[in-house]
Amino acid sequence: MYLHILGASGTFMGGIALIARELGHEVTGVDAGAYPPMSTLLSEQGVSLTEGYTGELPDPPPDCILIGNALSRGNPTVEATMTSGLDYQSGPAWLSREVLSTRTVIAVAGTHGKSTTSAMLAHLLDRCGQQPGFLIGAVPSTFSVSARCGRGKHFVIEADEYDSAFFDKRPKFVHYHPHVAILNNLEFDHGDIYSSVEDIIRQFHYLVRTVSANGTLIVNQADTNLARAIEMGCWSQLEWFDARADADALWTVCPRTRDCSEFSVCYQGNTEGQIVWPLFGQHNMANALSAIAAANAVGVKPADACTALSSFIPPQRRLQHLGDHNGLSVYDDFAHHPTAITATLDALRKKHPQQCLMVILEARSNTMKLGHHLGQLGQALSAADRVIIWRRPDLTWEPAELAIPNDSTTLEVCNSVEDILGLVHTTTRPGDQIVLMSNGDFDGLAARLINQLSVAH
Repeated sequence: MYLHILGASGTFMGGIALIARELGHEVTGVDAGAYPPMSTLLSEQGVSLTEGYTGELPDPPPDCILIGNALSRGNPTVEATMTSGLDYQSGPAWLSREVLSTRTVIAVAGTHGKSTTSAMLAHLLDRCGQQPGFLIGAVPSTFSVSARCGRGKHFVIEADEYDSAFFDKRPKFVHYHPHVAILNNLEFDHGDIYSSVEDIIRQFHYLVRTVSANGTLIVNQADTNLARAIEMGCWSQLEWFDARADADALWTVCPRTRDCSEFSVCYQGNTEGQIVWPLFGQHNMANALSAIAAANAVGVKPADACTALSSFIPPQRRLQHLGDHNGLSVYDDFAHHPTAITATLDALRKKHPQQCLMVILEARSNTMKLGHHLGQLGQALSAADRVIIWRRPDLTWEPAELAIPNDSTTLEVCNSVEDILGLVHTTTRPGDQIVLMSNGDFDGLAARLINQLSVAH
C-alpha cells in the first residue's frame, strides 16, 4: 500500500508513518514547519517529506491519503485530495483498522501525563519480555522512536481527547477500543473545540463505553471529574489508584524521599515493590502507579514492573534535564496547562529548595493563546522566583498584565527569543534552575540557550 500523509511531522501522524513503514508500506508526507525530533525520525525511516501545502498530490497517486487533525477545509492540499476522488481517512481510523484490530490495546488517557505514562508502560512491558507495539506523542528514551508495531500482542497508545480530523470531530480515543484504559486526570483543555469541562467529561465517558466487560479501567481516585465520568456508567473491571498521602484505594504509593525519587508501590495495602529512579515529582509517581496497575491487568507482576521502571528514562521534553552549564541547570518541559505547570514547579522546588527557580514560558497551545486559564496560570507561576513570558504575536491577552499572587515572583515579558537569551545572559547567577515550558519548538530556544551557556556566561 502507498500512503500519503498530510500533517506527517506531527507526533501522532508521524508515528503512523513510522508504523506504516515498519509494515512495509510506501509512505510519503507533507507538512509545514517540520522540526526535530519527528522530522529526523521520518527521514531515518525513509519517509520523503515535502514542505508546504501547495495543492499538489503525488504522481503516481497514493492508495490512501491520511489527513491529520491540524488541517481543515480550504487547505490547498486538502481541497486537491477531495477533488481527486482518492480514498482519504483520518489517522485514528486507519490505525484502528490496520493495526489495533488484531492487538490487545492499552490506552492511556488524561489531560496531563499521557506521553510519560505511555512511555513508562511501553518500557516496562518491553523489559518484561512482552515486545509491545506503541504510539506515543513523544520519543521514549528507551526506544529512540515514538512508534513501532512490536512483535507482542500488546499495543500501548496515547489516547488523545482531541478530534480525529476535520471530517470526524470525535476524539481520537473512540477509535481504539482498548482492553485496558488508564484515566489519569481530566480538566478543561482544548478550548478551541470544547466549550466546557462537562463536554470533556462526556467524551471520556464515551471512552469508558468502548472498554469491554472483560476489560479493565485504571482510574485516578483523586480526580473528581473522572469520578463523574465513571458515575455515568461503567461496565468493565474498575481499579482505582491514588498517589496522595494516606490514600485508601486499590493501588497506592509510599514515597521514601521528599522529591518522590524513591517510593514503594502497594496493592490492597501490601507492598509489591519499590522504585528508585532518576525521575522526581509526585506527578511522575502517580504516572508510574497507573502504568504498573495497567501492566498487572495484562499479566505483568507488580514487582517485575517496579524493577523494570527503575531503569526508565523519561521521554524528551518531559522535565528533561538538558544539563548544567556554568553553574546553571536547564530543564525542558512540555507543560502547557496550569496544573501541569504546578506539578513541574512543585517537583523542581522539592528537588532544589534553596535555588532560584526561573520559568521561561511560551503560551503556545490554542487554550493558552486564547487566555482560558489566566487566573490559574498566574497562581501556578507563583511557585517560581522569576517568570519570563514570550509575547507571541498571536496571543489574545497581554502577558505583562498577568496577575501573579506572589509579590516575590518577578514577571518579565520579552518580544522575541533573542530578547529572552539576552535576559538570561545578563541576569542569571550560578545555582539558578531554569525550566523552559512549551508544547512546541519555542523557536529553537532550548538548543540556542544551551549553546549560549556552553560558550560563556
